Amino acid sequence: MLELVGKKIGMSHLFNEAGASVPLTMLQVYDNCVLELAVNADKDFDNLLMAFEKITNPKKVSKSVAGIFNKKSIPLFKKIRGSQVKKGLELKVGDSIAIDSVLKEGDKISVAGVTIGKGFAGVMKRWNFRGLEASHGVSVSHRSHGSTGQRQDPGKTFKGKKMAGHMGVDKVTTKNLEVLMIDKEKSVITVKGAVPGNAGSDVVIKITKNF
Repeated sequence: MLELVGKKIGMSHLFNEAGASVPLTMLQVYDNCVLELAVNADKDFDNLLMAFEKITNPKKVSKSVAGIFNKKSIPLFKKIRGSQVKKGLELKVGDSIAIDSVLKEGDKISVAGVTIGKGFAGVMKRWNFRGLEASHGVSVSHRSHGSTGQRQDPGKTFKGKKMAGHMGVDKVTTKNLEVLMIDKEKSVITVKGAVPGNAGSDVVIKITKNF
């Protein structure tokens, strides 16, 4: 599975032939460069190491990371990510993967990102609880979650109980997103549906076809 790092630009929509609104998400793939392709003789896959988001200021990366690029005589990049790909790929150190060479309109991809943080949330927002009764007999507990444990046996709150707490900032992968449009010049792809994260946040585009 080839994994490319990109940025979520934002969302829009279009109307299909039936007049229904189709949600769209635009993703921009960073400039990339192959750092290393390690061939595994005893495994069914090879390890591909790639760098993303080219930079010109050497102060934005540590000296140890800059040394990796200097040793291979390639420009500096901000992010490094590895992925497991199928055997037989003809890639060399310094090669760049164009988005239109690995994707075409109609392909299905998966996108991973970090969800938007919501802070401390109650159970009705976090877990979609119905809350308690809103009529006579309930006082100042309308949005509470009710009891959390039992009586004497077993007399404890089980681990994993759905309760109020921190919501969001979770790593989520959305699978089977259809690629509707590809802009080769701007390295932007448009997928059908929503992907996790804020506009401007980094996402990982996972391509399984031929990889």
